[in-house]
Amino acid sequence: MMDQAIIDDAGQSLVKGSKDGAIALAREILDKGIDPVTMMDEAFIPGINQVGELFGRGQLFLPELIMAADAMKAVTDVVNETISSQAVQKEAKGKILIATVKGDVHDIGKCIVTSLFQANGFTVHDMGRDIDTEKILEEAVRLDVDIIGTSALLTTTMPKQKDLEELLKRKGLKDRFKTMVGGAPVTPRWATRIGADAYAEDAQDGVCKAEELLGLS
Repeated sequence: MMDQAIIDDAGQSLVKGSKDGAIALAREILDKGIDPVTMMDEAFIPGINQVGELFGRGQLFLPELIMAADAMKAVTDVVNETISSQAVQKEAKGKILIATVKGDVHDIGKCIVTSLFQANGFTVHDMGRDIDTEKILEEAVRLDVDIIGTSALLTTTMPKQKDLEELLKRKGLKDRFKTMVGGAPVTPRWATRIGADAYAEDAQDGVCKAEELLGLS
């Protein structure tokens, strides 16, 4: 368990949108030998969740939310640099393509997902937000990934996750890729209804589900 003062400082660096402060703190934590996943899970993820809650209550506004997301992205970059610079590299557990579906521009949590997957030994290709279903599949084929993960943060964009499942079937590629869905309005029932292979409640759950889908757990 990390020191509570460090956890509080991590949260405050994100709430204040201090990129430099977040980077400095992340490096300080990692220099102490704390595992990157532990750091993200115990310090920065609760911090970015706090930012989301404050925004939802109207105590933070969009410019501050963007600054917080930018600071979180910077921390993720530090974590990824640390992982890639390790002397002994393990073989990747699998390749995952992640995208926010067409019509949805919400991606504040995607850096968390990417970071945790990478920290747990997966190769992650993040296509970004507002991505066409056809482009998602084209990229999955090109990169020969194992899992396609899609995020929908609006009820109006959830049908795009269903469109992907139907496109995979039409192309005869349903058996080639495992699919995972997530996002605030997404539920296990929705995942089952559209034929997705897994539902991820959050980033950590996504890692567990990915390992299950690939027979690693």
